[in-house]
Amino acid sequence: MKARVTVTLKNGVLDPQGKAIQGALKSLGFAGVEDVRQGKLIELDLATSDRAAAEAEVTAMCEKLLANTVIENYRIELI
Repeated sequence: MKARVTVTLKNGVLDPQGKAIQGALKSLGFAGVEDVRQGKLIELDLATSDRAAAEAEVTAMCEKLLANTVIENYRIELI
């Protein structure tokens, strides 16, 4: 089973990389971009086929390593 984890900064957390991307897009002529929030996508190939076990395991991975839950949100998608 595969899992896809999307990690993004929580609202209100400064995103300097997003601001840099926004500035670069503006300098390339894409003036209609009002805001950019940058995140990360992590894809995992899991040995289990049990959806409940996979979700519990990936949640534990996110809480312990993949996301800084103080400033980041994460979303898990099992594929």
